[in-house]
Amino acid sequence: MKKTGKTKTLVILGMLTALLLLFSFTPIGTVPVGPLSVTLNPILIAIGAIALGPVGGLVVGSMFGILSFLQCLGIGVASGMGAILFDINPFLAFVQRFIPRALDGLLVGLIFRAVETPLGSSQSCFVAGFSAAFLNTLFFMSALVLCFGNTEYLQGLIKGRNIFVFVCAFVGFNAVVEMIVTTIVAGIVGTALYRSRILPLSADRTVREA
Repeated sequence: MKKTGKTKTLVILGMLTALLLLFSFTPIGTVPVGPLSVTLNPILIAIGAIALGPVGGLVVGSMFGILSFLQCLGIGVASGMGAILFDINPFLAFVQRFIPRALDGLLVGLIFRAVETPLGSSQSCFVAGFSAAFLNTLFFMSALVLCFGNTEYLQGLIKGRNIFVFVCAFVGFNAVVEMIVTTIVAGIVGTALYRSRILPLSADRTVREA
């Protein structure tokens, strides 16, 4: 039984890793909009957290963070903002790209586990999808302001505005699109995994863990 579980975990991680690479190295997963991009990778973080819990979410989120940093170097779908931030401070650019995504995956896994029993597996998948996109934007922008808020580059973007106003204006459209798409897709995929019995229902998991 444990061997089957480990095999299933490796298969799911392998599939999510392959999709992360596809999304990061081709235009399929990234839609440039101004200095930022609408990315589909939070969907994979949500699915990893749904299927494998907090640890799985952390692993998928960490891989997303590494690939996001590589885009600052022009590897994969290049990031104009990432390249500028890397030139300013390579270490802080890594922190700003990696930590938010890793933390996103971990917390989404915890959120999903917390709401799965009271809400049911299906509704919890939609909650996980929304959380993945919302936290990705929140952590990404928070890290951007904390790491580079005093730089000439970011000050030029802020233009003397209130930080909250700047963040809302900067990611408004992108964030809304990511949240809608991630919530719907992660919810549908997660629900399908449970209904097909690929993943155990919350009731089944409770019995098995007892």
